[in-house]
Amino acid sequence: MSAQPSSAASMKKTLGLTGVTVNAMALIAPGAFLWMTFQLQAANTDVTGATTALDMWTGIVAALIVAFLTAFAFAELARRYPDAGTGSAYYFAEKAFLDREEPSHRRWARVAKFMTGWAAHLFYWVYPGVMVAFMAVLLTYIVGQFGIDIPILGQVAIAWVFAALVGFIAMRGITGSTTASIVINVIQLTALVVFSVLAILFRLQNPLGVSSAGWFHPTAASIVLPHNLSGLLFQSTIAILILVGFESSTALAAEAKNPKRDIPRGVILSLVIQGLLAYLFEYFAANYALSDKLTAVGADGKTVTGIAAAATSSAPIGDLAVQIGNVLLGGNGFAFMLVIAATVAIAILGTTLAAMNTGVRISFAMAQDSEMPDIMGMLHEEYATPYVGVMIMVIVSGIIGTIGVVGGVVALTGITLASNLGTFVLYALICTLTVVAFAGGKEFNVLKHSIIPVLGTIANIGMVLTIFVVGVLSGGDTAKATYLALGISGFWLVVSVVYFVATSVRNGRAIVPPAHAMATEK
Repeated sequence: MSAQPSSAASMKKTLGLTGVTVNAMALIAPGAFLWMTFQLQAANTDVTGATTALDMWTGIVAALIVAFLTAFAFAELARRYPDAGTGSAYYFAEKAFLDREEPSHRRWARVAKFMTGWAAHLFYWVYPGVMVAFMAVLLTYIVGQFGIDIPILGQVAIAWVFAALVGFIAMRGITGSTTASIVINVIQLTALVVFSVLAILFRLQNPLGVSSAGWFHPTAASIVLPHNLSGLLFQSTIAILILVGFESSTALAAEAKNPKRDIPRGVILSLVIQGLLAYLFEYFAANYALSDKLTAVGADGKTVTGIAAAATSSAPIGDLAVQIGNVLLGGNGFAFMLVIAATVAIAILGTTLAAMNTGVRISFAMAQDSEMPDIMGMLHEEYATPYVGVMIMVIVSGIIGTIGVVGGVVALTGITLASNLGTFVLYALICTLTVVAFAGGKEFNVLKHSIIPVLGTIANIGMVLTIFVVGVLSGGDTAKATYLALGISGFWLVVSVVYFVATSVRNGRAIVPPAHAMATEK
């Protein structure tokens, strides 16, 4: 057993720092996630039934801290192992143990690979399905503004068509995906800056005559200061969905011209630009503009206002855009909403494409290592892409997207949390592996290879516990969504363990080899 780069020679090295970074930025997609997750964040409640939305912005800050701790760990491992090819975290997990001098340490390499591969697939293979569901919801909302009601079957059809469209683009290779990512990032960043500036002006001009008590946050300070610890923590478990993606750069080493230099930089740069700058700005603006003048009709036919309206509407940012545009753009709120919605649709395309590209490349690496079916390791003759993996992911995404569409906000939150659970487990493993990879070596640095990754491990485990404990204790729809997430995660764990054990027995491979068998392995 020895770690090998996953067929890097079969893929074309076309990506510089810009290509590496924008592919990760497309997955983070702040222009899309403000629109998509604002409702989920607004609808979240604590164990008493009170909204946790007051800590929406601070929850993002907490998630950002976790993300940066993890990003530094990914960057350090990418710098140490530039030959990771498409393997990313999966490759790092094996090399971190195989590079140890002590045979008793190296024997755990395959178990580490399995755990990392399971978490990576829970993350990257559920995530595109979440985006597929969000696209169906978005298009249903847009069409609904013209008085057209799309039935559930129509929404399911949208989900499947969109999944197939993204798969078609992914099939044609990473170069085309990079070009698309550059265009998408420019469009969505421009749109969110315009929306955010107008949202802040809307509040400053106070055109609706709302008193300070009528705004969801009476002051700007209320947005950026924490209100409740449990609310902050659970908001952060949702917010991690909007921040993940920085690590996807590490799956592009086989296609990067200088992976040792550009992959670590791309990891950090993408998170700084999209997470630290874009998200904090746009979420501040959206919360700043939210008032009791925002209304929606609930399932019981009653009109609700403010944060309750944001929790009820399928697109509260769209509703805000109409309100803001009518006041500041000469009554053209509807047109402004359509423009923002169009940029969101483009951004969803970009983030789904980036997630699919990353997921199938990790599956490709595992297939090359005989840890997944060989069919997942087949490359397209013309485009050099893992096309079978893409086709299978299209089907999986369609199924998950269908669950999200049919089940409404509870199911959407559930599949989101399932993806996030995989994210936190993967991130905790990567932080731990950073300590394993560098401990006792010449490159060891106490801050970068001990303090930061240990804090990252603790923070990510804390997020996992929050999903389990706070989610279940909250009761109601939050608990239902949590149980759905745990059910999806448990199902994938059982399937993974069964396959792992069965292939080990069939091929005569030890799951944990004896130490003496590893004495010559490196």
